[in-house]
Amino acid sequence: MMNMASVSVTNPVQSPLRTSRISSLYLSPIKISPTSVALKSRSVPSRASTSAGLAFSPLPENVITRKNKSTVDTFPHKLFLGFSALDQRLRRRGSAELSLVTAAAADADGREIEISDKPKSFGERFPFIITGFFFFMWYFLNVIFNILNKKVYNYFPYPYFVSVIHLLVGVVYCLVSWTVGLPKRAPINKELLLVLTPVAFCHALGHVMSNVSFAAVAVSFTHTIKALEPFFNAAASQFILGQQIPLSLWLSLAPVVIGVSMASLTELSFNWTGFVSAMISNIAFTYRSIYSKKAMTGMDSTNVYAYISIIALLVCIPPALIIEGPKLLQHGFQDAIAQVGLYKFISDLFLIGLFYHLYNQLATNTLERVAPLTHAVGNVLKRVFVIGFSIVVFGNKISTQTGIGTAIAIAGVAMYSLIKANIEEEKRKAAAASAAGGAASS
Repeated sequence: MMNMASVSVTNPVQSPLRTSRISSLYLSPIKISPTSVALKSRSVPSRASTSAGLAFSPLPENVITRKNKSTVDTFPHKLFLGFSALDQRLRRRGSAELSLVTAAAADADGREIEISDKPKSFGERFPFIITGFFFFMWYFLNVIFNILNKKVYNYFPYPYFVSVIHLLVGVVYCLVSWTVGLPKRAPINKELLLVLTPVAFCHALGHVMSNVSFAAVAVSFTHTIKALEPFFNAAASQFILGQQIPLSLWLSLAPVVIGVSMASLTELSFNWTGFVSAMISNIAFTYRSIYSKKAMTGMDSTNVYAYISIIALLVCIPPALIIEGPKLLQHGFQDAIAQVGLYKFISDLFLIGLFYHLYNQLATNTLERVAPLTHAVGNVLKRVFVIGFSIVVFGNKISTQTGIGTAIAIAGVAMYSLIKANIEEEKRKAAAASAAGGAASS
């Protein structure tokens, strides 16, 4: 007699179905599409002898009646009756009405495997649509931010104060998100604070200098100068971090330098304030990248960006008050309100702050969904979109040489991004192969 009463069930775990481990499989008459398999460990008494009989239960618990202990001889009859009853139900109701298809199997260790046909979510069935949506929103928010930001500077030319508003709105957004638990706030201590502070300082400096450049020259020209950022990154990696930069990367940067030089010489909106500020922004963001590599905290990117925004806000407030505070109190706010009204002034500041935070967050989320190569190409195309839309919206007149120089610079950035992404991918594959080889040898 087989003791079927003693059964212990643990929590299910998701695992693909491995047919090599299955010694017996009984399926229901319904078609099965095993998208996920739940394993339930189950203790089954073993038989002392190897005579005819079952050493484990090949059926789910709901098929076998266990009010009274039954003999092995009656088991086939119950099995047949169980399937017959199920067949009758299927004929009456139709297999289409059953949303969950289950089967059971017992492997050599006596663990029962249940297969459930759970419907996939939209994102699982069409991941390319979700990724495309992320790219679209990243571009859309970035373009809208740059356009609204420049429009604000046309009647409120105070980039230090506007930079504070950008960060302030983002910080409020993060605090509200933490309050509702989306995402859950990660704890921070003194050590993490010391690690993130240099990153936040460089982020604040680069952000303020970018806004000074946006206020001084055309948006398209600022983005053309900022195309030099890969050059500064390569120089810092070579001469500060001591990393060897391949010759192919240096050669791909030559068109970037030439293109930016051509565009700068004939840019109609050129002034030294805008040019120097954009160059300082490139240097600041380069050091931000260096410190970010040293500040690998293990914290998720959303929380890291939130803490960096809070620290950067504290860094930006003093210079804004010192440099622009007196002018704002004397006539800055009054002039802006007189031109556009109080409601539009406040709403414009809020919107550019919100778009600034969201497009940066979308850029991070997009990077997590795609390979570095895809993200690098997307980043280049984003700059092209911003330059193109800013020229159309603001009607900026550019010379032929400026247009050609901008195109050459963007092409150079594209070459650099592609080569660098391929190098990083090869390093990743080599590291994965080395790790797999080490695991196999051990």
